[in-house]
Amino acid sequence: MFEQRTIRGEVVFDGRGLHSGKSARLRALPAPQNTGILFVRTDLEGHTIPARCRYLEATRLSTTLSHNGIQVGTVEHILAAIAGVGIDNVRLELDGPEVPILDGSALPFVEALLETGLHRQESRRQFLTVLKPVSVTEGDKRLVIFPSNDLRITYAIDFPHPTIGYQEREFQVSTQVFAEEIAPARTFCLYREVEEMRRQGLALGGDLDNAVVVGDDGVLAGSLRFRDEFVRHKILDLVGDLCLLGRPVRGHLVAFKGGHRLHAALVHRLLETPDAWTLSAGRESLPRQLVRSFDHLKACVLPGQALTA
Repeated sequence: MFEQRTIRGEVVFDGRGLHSGKSARLRALPAPQNTGILFVRTDLEGHTIPARCRYLEATRLSTTLSHNGIQVGTVEHILAAIAGVGIDNVRLELDGPEVPILDGSALPFVEALLETGLHRQESRRQFLTVLKPVSVTEGDKRLVIFPSNDLRITYAIDFPHPTIGYQEREFQVSTQVFAEEIAPARTFCLYREVEEMRRQGLALGGDLDNAVVVGDDGVLAGSLRFRDEFVRHKILDLVGDLCLLGRPVRGHLVAFKGGHRLHAALVHRLLETPDAWTLSAGRESLPRQLVRSFDHLKACVLPGQALTA
């Protein structure tokens, strides 16, 4: 899978924005090679916003992009789906300020994109291959990316709630793994936080059909799709936020108590450290000795150990 890919035909998603509560239609369309991922606000004379780090506007409870004052909000789930199935070039036409939340996961996006089919293009993919560790920290929150010959994510969360608690999961991210193990995981929140979020103009479109809402005694409606659905959704968000690098990533990310802000901080830090990565055609592999030389540091990102151990 070293050639760039786009989708074969148009895919339409209708729903409402999680935070704005506004109705939204998203049309995914094929795009020429070397286009990348491009959002187009059709309600504002076709204003375009590339899915790149320089257009990152906000990371509070979601990822928002902005260009010349025009925003596109809650982009992380569609971006995760695009990256997860291996799409490089796509035009995303949106008739409002926020991507529809659908069921709160990336699964509806993945299923529709795979159903329409993918088209191989002539240009080669360029992978952003990590050569040395890059890290960001914020209090006890940590996120580090290490050299790897594929995309691997180890993620741990720790919530002071018995239904969530400490969860840890690792995936080597392939299309199949993403579609089956990561994409179905839904966004979540604590019920006691909902009123305050809505006072601040957030989660206005949220309900029990598009989010896992956790009350004092457990999940308020339905059942979890996975026992550790919460940490899987964090991995989903990270896959989406990594799209802002503009290239598929080859690296091993290890995160503890991360979120959109920490994900964005790592993307910025990585781009600001050009000697920590290289662009490659994907056929080249890093020496096994180099990749393994950082194994002792990976465990230090998770609780109970120091990064300098």
